Amino acid sequence: MTELLDPELQDLLKRLADADPGVRRVAVLDFADLEDAALLPALAGLLLEDPEPTLRAEAARALAGWDEPAVVDALAAALGDTAEVSSAAAQALTELKDPRSGERLLAHAASPEAFISAAALRALRELRMPAAATPALAALQHADAAVRREAVGVLGWLRHAPALPLLTRVVVDDPDPEVRRAAAGALGLAAPEQVAGVQDALCASLRDTAWTVREEAASTLGKLRASAASAALRDAMQDDYWQVRLRAARALGRIGDRQALPVLGAALIHPAGNLRKESAIALGDIGDDAAVPVLQLAAADPDPEVRKAVRLALQRLGASAGAER
Repeated sequence: MTELLDPELQDLLKRLADADPGVRRVAVLDFADLEDAALLPALAGLLLEDPEPTLRAEAARALAGWDEPAVVDALAAALGDTAEVSSAAAQALTELKDPRSGERLLAHAASPEAFISAAALRALRELRMPAAATPALAALQHADAAVRREAVGVLGWLRHAPALPLLTRVVVDDPDPEVRRAAAGALGLAAPEQVAGVQDALCASLRDTAWTVREEAASTLGKLRASAASAALRDAMQDDYWQVRLRAARALGRIGDRQALPVLGAALIHPAGNLRKESAIALGDIGDDAAVPVLQLAAADPDPEVRKAVRLALQRLGASAGAER
């Protein structure tokens, strides 16, 4: 078969099988320039069989983005290799583009090995393959937090509505804050008629011990425009972390909560410029003339981004920065 290849490819194939690991390494790097599918079997074989872990990792990186079945199988098999090789293979799998490749990963998503299961789920998330919902739902019960986190990601990206009841429990009860944070974001998949069923869990998450969970919950409530969460979001404007307050301000603006004017106005003098900017935007979004005086006071803010946000908010309210209407 090799005699049918042009001389450059024949030479590269020979170098991939050379006894010198340095020669093989250069050959792997040269493959990245040629990107010829005829070389894939040899490169996949090197990934599985080369005695040098560093070379196997290099081969895994070179195979990223190829959806051929032999490549997907080789990368999946490499997930059980050394830490260096398995990490490279896991990253390469995230670059798959053809959902049909995901069919070869479904069994790996249910692997008893946590790293393999998490890596397969992460790759499946990018493919948005409906069949991935089944192993993802099962993985919500996995003992390893990394696996649960990837499972939540799959369900969120799929917008898998049947997972909502489980995710509302995960966001409150999971012992790992990163899993709870991921679940808070995934609850954004709720359709308008499902918002009432998830907003209580998200409001409870505004009191989570981890500020990243509180931040994500506030963001999701804003995306859902969960008006019944307005009071909880106004309370979140007193959070110890300005990042949480910022997301709460954004949510209150999206909801259009007129009762939030006092807390948003107070945030216009917070030391964090990003929070002042977001609060000004929210006041413009709410569209209540009562915000004009406090916005005018903020028109001379030292941060140009804040001044711009204030100016635009005043324009939306039909007022100028210099004087009340």
